[in-house]
Amino acid sequence: MDTGQPQASIMKNIFEGVVSFLPDWLQIPILCLIILLVVLGWIASIRGKLARRRAARSPQPVAAPPAGGGSGADFLGPYAPPAQQPAGPGGADFLGPYAPAAQQPAQPPAAPAGQQQGGAAFLGSYAPPARPGGDDRA
Repeated sequence: MDTGQPQASIMKNIFEGVVSFLPDWLQIPILCLIILLVVLGWIASIRGKLARRRAARSPQPVAAPPAGGGSGADFLGPYAPPAQQPAGPGGADFLGPYAPAAQQPAQPPAAPAGQQQGGAAFLGSYAPPARPGGDDRA
């Protein structure tokens, strides 16, 4: 069943709906900007096609690899990492000045083995001075 009117696309209906909500003084500049974007896109695609055609007609020779061999991903040029240090201690095996000091040989406890020492005996220079009465309990 043909009504005689062409069917409008959904995009056209959306476009007309958005433009109709704009004020009259803004409709023309917006339409001009849309047309300008379409024309610039068209020009960019033509320039890209021309550049590809020119590149296909006159291929450029590939540069020779630098002295010492390597090319492509093998040659990093100024982006290459610095040369590694000669083999030697390094990494987690070499702590340098952060290495722990050599351990002293174990000293026998000051008290007899049968008597257990209290916490104050291990305080060293931080221990409180002894009381004159001889009894250290509080």
